[in-house]
Amino acid sequence: MTPNAALLRQNFELVIERQPQITPQFYEILFERRPEVRALFARNAPERQQKMLQDALVAVVERLDDAPWLGEALGAIGRKHVDYGVRDEMYGWVGEALLATLAEISGDAWTPELEAAWAAAYGALVAMALAGAREARREAAGAP
Repeated sequence: MTPNAALLRQNFELVIERQPQITPQFYEILFERRPEVRALFARNAPERQQKMLQDALVAVVERLDDAPWLGEALGAIGRKHVDYGVRDEMYGWVGEALLATLAEISGDAWTPELEAAWAAAYGALVAMALAGAREARREAAGAP
């Protein structure tokens, strides 16, 4: 998927080493920046939501070089999130909060190269999720 997969994995390992559970910080940043999305997360207990995201992040980082798996998994996530009321622009909000979380935890290890690599990877991953979301909306509208 990305020529920077090794760099991203190395950084993610550092992040997890420094803070094994990154998702509480992620949600704190997301809700601080975009309080209007908090209601979208009411269906699950915060701990369960955090674990689901943490597990998803680990799985995606482990499979950055597995394009078929990424396309299938992220497409399914995009399809599912349509039902939750997630709009396309919200993926950008999540990306901003995720990169801010990674930067904060990385500390002085965070570089412009890392930021660019994470931003590019997130953009590619979101494109896959959005493809799934578009497919779900077409199906819901009865279009082929």
